[in-house]
Amino acid sequence: MARGATKQQAASELFLSFHTVDTHLRAIYGKLGVRSRVALARAWDARETGV
Repeated sequence: MARGATKQQAASELFLSFHTVDTHLRAIYGKLGVRSRVALARAWDARETGV
């Protein structure tokens, strides 16, 4: 998801339903305190670079 995949693409790649991906993504948003995919990507990038 952080690399730009859609929920449907992630579901297909991981052999999960769209709804399962959506549920987990919402939980991730809540835990990281983000509200958008852009904010999620920034949080992921900061984690990867240690910023």
